[in-house]
Amino acid sequence: MGRFIVQTSSKEFDMVNYQLQLHGLNCMGCAKKARNAFESLDNTTVLDISALQAQVQTTASLDELNQALSSLGYQAFQTLHFQLSGLSCGRCVNKVQESLNNTDSIDQFDVDKTSLKITSQLEADTIVKLISDLGYQAELVAIKAKLDPSDHEATKEVEVQKTEIENLQNDNSAQASSTQQYQQFLISGMTCASCVSSVEKGINKVDSVQQAQVNLAEQTAWVIIDPQFTDQALVEQEQLIINAIKQTGYHAEIIKNDDEMRAQQQQQFEHDLKTHRQNAIAGLIVGVPLMAWGMLGGNMMINSATDQWAWGIIGILCLILLATAGKPFFSNALQALSHKRATMDTLVALGTGAAWLYSIMVTLFPDWFPTQARHVYYEASAMIIGLISLGHYIEAKAKARTNDSLQSLINLQPKTAIVIIEGKETSMPVNQIQAGMHIRVKPGDKMPIDGKVISGESYVDESMLTGEPIACMKNVEDHVFAGTVNQDGSLIIEATMVGEQTSLARIIQLVRQAQSSKPALAKLADKISAVFVPVVIAIALFAAAIWYVVGPEPQISYMLVVVTTVLIIACPCALGLATPLSITVGVGKAAEMGILIKNAEVLQTASQIQTVVFDKTGTLTQGKPSVQQAFYFDDNGAVSEGNAEDTTNNVNLLSAVYNIESQSEHPLAQAVCQYIDGNISTVNKEVSIHDFKAERGLGVSAKWNQSEILIGSPRYLTGKNVDMTTGTEALASLNQQAHTPIVVAINGKLSAVFGVADPIRDDSKQTISALKALGIKVVMLSGDSKTVAEFIGQQLGIDQVIAEVLPHEKAEKIQMLQQENGSRIVAMVGDGINDAPALAQADVSIAMGSGSDVAIESASMTLLNSSPIALVNAIALSKATLRNIKQNLLGAFIYNTLGIPIAAGVLYPAFGFLLSPVVAGAAMALSSITVVSNANRLRLFKPKDK
Repeated sequence: MGRFIVQTSSKEFDMVNYQLQLHGLNCMGCAKKARNAFESLDNTTVLDISALQAQVQTTASLDELNQALSSLGYQAFQTLHFQLSGLSCGRCVNKVQESLNNTDSIDQFDVDKTSLKITSQLEADTIVKLISDLGYQAELVAIKAKLDPSDHEATKEVEVQKTEIENLQNDNSAQASSTQQYQQFLISGMTCASCVSSVEKGINKVDSVQQAQVNLAEQTAWVIIDPQFTDQALVEQEQLIINAIKQTGYHAEIIKNDDEMRAQQQQQFEHDLKTHRQNAIAGLIVGVPLMAWGMLGGNMMINSATDQWAWGIIGILCLILLATAGKPFFSNALQALSHKRATMDTLVALGTGAAWLYSIMVTLFPDWFPTQARHVYYEASAMIIGLISLGHYIEAKAKARTNDSLQSLINLQPKTAIVIIEGKETSMPVNQIQAGMHIRVKPGDKMPIDGKVISGESYVDESMLTGEPIACMKNVEDHVFAGTVNQDGSLIIEATMVGEQTSLARIIQLVRQAQSSKPALAKLADKISAVFVPVVIAIALFAAAIWYVVGPEPQISYMLVVVTTVLIIACPCALGLATPLSITVGVGKAAEMGILIKNAEVLQTASQIQTVVFDKTGTLTQGKPSVQQAFYFDDNGAVSEGNAEDTTNNVNLLSAVYNIESQSEHPLAQAVCQYIDGNISTVNKEVSIHDFKAERGLGVSAKWNQSEILIGSPRYLTGKNVDMTTGTEALASLNQQAHTPIVVAINGKLSAVFGVADPIRDDSKQTISALKALGIKVVMLSGDSKTVAEFIGQQLGIDQVIAEVLPHEKAEKIQMLQQENGSRIVAMVGDGINDAPALAQADVSIAMGSGSDVAIESASMTLLNSSPIALVNAIALSKATLRNIKQNLLGAFIYNTLGIPIAAGVLYPAFGFLLSPVVAGAAMALSSITVVSNANRLRLFKPKDK
């Protein structure tokens, strides 16, 4: 979601209240420097500040604020929302985009015909003038405030202006105004993209609806209703929406809460899965023996009364099968027909119905048909029902996984929290917590809300938010976020953001929005089928009319033969299997290669990937900090690098360091211990250590053999009066390589420096090279500092590096990349919960198998072996699969293009040849065998070796 940046002012004091995004800050130490820089300006007060954002009240301009930061290498941006008027077409939008692209001091922007969201170092008036100079009008969507002249704290009464709809769930998403009314509906019966389109069109016909987005995976609709409707009028509008959905042929009900929706979705999923499984079993139990009987030479002709009795019983059995297992196909086909649509269900219903109807007529009235046409096709109707139901069963299981990602995100939110009321601690449901309340968070607990620490200090695992493995030290005045985990200390926090305003809630919202957006490509088979079915029916009816008028005696018999033959030879089996079989084999082959495909459509989209975006930590790197370099200093200040076992003094030193650091839970301390344990065979793990003391966020000290040992950051040791001069070159070397230095001193003298970093995966560089060889642009997107991210990017040869990005901003960056040069297919590769919104926004979402459950569940593709080179194999396999699908579809339509006219009798006038339904059935079976055989060629696909 977009962040509202507030400008409030008072004419009397000319005071402006800026909410700024800060770039270049890495820690709270940087934030303190920025605070001092801001407050060095006259009439300037910093109300709140972190490494990412600041709220500043000042009489200075934004340009003056940036000048104050410039000496520190930092920058401040503000995000403003404007309502635009005068833009009437795409050319107008392009004109604005071109002007903004050519304007300095703009970080990013998002513009359409009615709105502009811009992050820049420009004042609002400057932006308004820029738009005005182009011949258009821009009005700031602002939050006005009145400043009390007597209140130096600048307490304000905020009045929010009414805004235009700020894009609920489309690709220009920003957080909508609180005046808008949202409602969710749970829908049942949708099976394909055409269903989604029909429901959206139906909902949008309701006058009160301003926008609607339908999510096929979740079977939900999210609707914005005109805010003028309230109370009873709103209830009436909701009922109108439900009725509109029902009129399109689907069932709908309003969702009151997420828990209720999840329960209903799970119940529906289990019901659908059970139904598809039962239908598949029933169809195959009946169809396989009948198919085997025919293939083994069994009699399938009606030549006697005995044959009539035997096949009549089988006909009744197949009719029962069609009325039970086949019911969904026929009911969906009739529903589609009633709304003037044709889907894959239409083909299935026509094929199975024609096969059974012809067979039962041959069984009951064999004399109506030529002797050679008295063949029954009950096995075709049964097998089609069985195979297609089996495909639906597999598809239903794949769709179910898309719902688990949101549930995993929701599960990060604790249900209750310990609230301090009048000095007493009370358990309270999280949804009842209000801003300003004080909450106790114990070690190991998750933060229930976003807040500010008012008491205590502790390390907090924010990997779900930043994706970085190193825990952050939190002291008084530091901010914490919902869903992050308190590690070792007890904290009291003051709630600042609750409910839907927390960072976690915003991440969940973004995942929902991205998942509800429509896929870039519609299902190819459904599009073709919509045209194919009416054409086949028209040909069958036209051929029947011709034979009835000019055909030989008996015309009715020949007419029935021709109609049935045309429908049988145009059986949807080959067309219906063309796509799912290739996908099934492709998915199976991907699993063999360690690539889990959760969404079949990803195989089609992945073949057209133009940009691949990698998260850094745990994706291109190992996600585990480790010592990369070690420097040792003797008593004379001489430095040596490498093997610590070269001298006894080094071994003794590292034995002491190991025993000290092993008492710390900090990830960097653990990295040092792992390095010593893995590289120093003679280390003594039982050294006597005394007076251990940890100074949070800085380092530790202890006594060893009457010596004082200090271990920590260079700043920590400098503060302890340790001379760092001899380590200057070593520290500079580590800084150049973006390594974090851990410094060791004994009795005030520098003894060792360790460079800790998250090492690059062995095959990351090979992966980047392979992708670039395919003509794919490679981007790295990271929440890490710009220095570290750019160093990793340079090492790997990555085209573009985007650093210091928060989770909700990652989705915006993906959207920006998708809009490059008109439109690009973008894949995102990530491993953390923080990547979930970006994964959901991307056209192809890919998770590392070693990543978080939420990232894996959010992604449509998972690299189980956590090797990025598997992505290259996945793209190659997706191209092979799409090529295979096109071959199958092309073969099926060439077959139908030739087969249908012959079945209609075009060769009869010249050669006296009329295709028998027996041959039509054989051709139908052969077409299916051809499709299956071609799909199985994918099993020969060879992955790229490391």
